[in-house]
Amino acid sequence: MHELSVTENLLEITLRHAQKASAKSVTNIYIVIGQLSSIVDDSVTFYWDLIAKDTIAQDAKLHFERIAIRLACLECSHEYQPDGDDLSCPKCHSSHIKILNGEEFFVEAIDIEN
Repeated sequence: MHELSVTENLLEITLRHAQKASAKSVTNIYIVIGQLSSIVDDSVTFYWDLIAKDTIAQDAKLHFERIAIRLACLECSHEYQPDGDDLSCPKCHSSHIKILNGEEFFVEAIDIEN
């Protein structure tokens, strides 16, 4: 259900930037989401269709890019992508890790028509 609030924020950001650019309509929105994020693309799209109705962004197409998980071991400095649910270092088996990529969530670009 948190996708509703995420989508509301996405719409607010989109409309604010579109207004600054004197846009007549928003055509595309490019969203980057890390693999560790619990955000579901289909849920965002579903809520978007409901809340963007009757705004200049109602016909905008949402484009999702997923960023893979990338970790660094704080014991041996090995950087890696985990295999499955086991996040421990494949080199030294430490669970003392740092997340380098995979938690992202941001609007990368918005296409508009003036």
